[in-house]
Amino acid sequence: MKLHLFIFFFIFFFKFSFAAEKSIDPNLIHKNLRCLVCQGQSISDSNSDFAQTIKLVVKDLIDEGKTEDEIYAFMSDKYGDWIVFKPQFNFQNSLLWIMPYIALIFGGFFIFSFLKKRQ
Repeated sequence: MKLHLFIFFFIFFFKFSFAAEKSIDPNLIHKNLRCLVCQGQSISDSNSDFAQTIKLVVKDLIDEGKTEDEIYAFMSDKYGDWIVFKPQFNFQNSLLWIMPYIALIFGGFFIFSFLKKRQ
């Protein structure tokens, strides 16, 4: 019984200690931010001055202790939602997130009704 209790606390302790030490990967953030000068590249792929400046801003925000979501929110507030490759779901872009599912449902219904009429 003591061994089970010891193992439980051991796993519980390490689970939360590793979660607290979770670091932010700046390269992942750089790949998810779009360069506004190059417009087709992420700031990790771009060599423009804008991309270099944004990389420094991201480094400063990480040093301040900001999370990934806070960094994306800061960049979206400053430069608009277009700077983030994967924008957050909100009211303004909800139709863009929902439209593929609506098209899939209506397309499936259309194909099903077409096949049913054919029989």
